[in-house]
Amino acid sequence: MNTRRLWDISPPIGPGAPVFPGDQPYSQHWTATLGPGCPANVSAITLSLHLGAHADAPLHYAEGAPSIGAVDLAPFLGRCRVVHAIGCGPLIRPEHLCHAAEGLPPRVLVRTCRQAATVWTDDFAAFAPETIDWLAALGVCLVGIDTPSVDPASSATLDSHQRLRWLDLRVLENLVLDEVSEGDYELIALPLRLVLADASPVRAVLRSLSSGG
Repeated sequence: MNTRRLWDISPPIGPGAPVFPGDQPYSQHWTATLGPGCPANVSAITLSLHLGAHADAPLHYAEGAPSIGAVDLAPFLGRCRVVHAIGCGPLIRPEHLCHAAEGLPPRVLVRTCRQAATVWTDDFAAFAPETIDWLAALGVCLVGIDTPSVDPASSATLDSHQRLRWLDLRVLENLVLDEVSEGDYELIALPLRLVLADASPVRAVLRSLSSGG
């Protein structure tokens, strides 16, 4: 049987998962447990929608903008390119990605670190706003990054998020690309249909474009 290889690029979500300071950490409680008179375990969770791999909605950075349940799903599914920009500094600029720009597909995921962080740190790479502009000019409709945000943790203006909004691009944050080589893949990272939410967790995966790839 011909099979196409899968890479799970989502970090685990559970107690202790790193969360932006002030955001809601993960918690879970059981509303029903197996036993006499109860045929199933049922639980409820509370968490920031920006925990783990997630898709931001325009509502996250603009009042009255579309929620994640209202955005088109097409950008979150299809051919993408993983580009390495490891150790390039606090801001990823076009010159860090231009080596992979020829024939760029409409989705770009950028690996900035050798190993995804398992505890919260403010010291992570983000996109320079001009990089968002450059990618959009090349026809990109979705960008992804292996850090908690496309903007630095200290940003009060979220300039790269605002460029995403202005250019109508979708975004994935907090991916795990540790084991993914540069190249082209199929991305599958659909957000939940949360009609009032500013973001959604995703189970992001990459699939090889051919069997045995």
